Amino acid sequence: MSHAHGRRFQRMSGGFEYFDIILFAMIAAFLVYRLGSVLGKRTGHERQGREPFGRLGGKEAGAEGGNDNVVAIPQRGAPLHEEEPDTPLGAALTQIKLADSSFTRKDFLEGARAAFEMVITAFALGDMKTLRSLLSQDVYDNFAEAIRTRERANQTRETTLVGIDVAEIVEAKLEDKRNAYVTVKYISQQVNATRDEAHNVVEGDPNAIEKVTDIWTFRHDARSSNPNWQLVATRSPN
Repeated sequence: MSHAHGRRFQRMSGGFEYFDIILFAMIAAFLVYRLGSVLGKRTGHERQGREPFGRLGGKEAGAEGGNDNVVAIPQRGAPLHEEEPDTPLGAALTQIKLADSSFTRKDFLEGARAAFEMVITAFALGDMKTLRSLLSQDVYDNFAEAIRTRERANQTRETTLVGIDVAEIVEAKLEDKRNAYVTVKYISQQVNATRDEAHNVVEGDPNAIEKVTDIWTFRHDARSSNPNWQLVATRSPN
């Protein structure tokens, strides 16, 4: 090969190498763009993941301090524009949401279901430590007295929660622009029986499922950084 042909070949070869570099750079840029469009970009302001219920009856996981007499209700940062039905109840829930932007009907009811199961189980077991962490002082005093009366009579209570058929918000209000109250109606299927010292059934039926309706009210300080709710009232339907 002549020197002229050799130099021309080198120039052509160098051109192909330069073209390859450009081509690979374009492909790499395209892949980066596609990954960015699929995965999204992190800005540093994303909400950190949280346990859906924190710790029922205690401090939220990872939190310092906090009130022990609380029920943790899920808080997931609901948008303020989430719509509620155009009813008095919907208007009240909207007021609560404006005071506490993390409140949502769905997440609250998830936590309320969990709280219901914990409370009736703790009551049946006579677990006053758990009850104290879940109830207001007045409600706790009533539950504790019922447990002590049962213990003085040497009786035990057996409760099995078969399922919760209904858990719906029936009342809500915001007092003093900070105290949120939400009332939940539960319809559940339970097996309840109370036995004496000789293990004889003195109340209820361990072989029968009964439908039970309860109405519970929870309270939360909407201005507090603590996301937990407290059970402050229980009643049966009229």
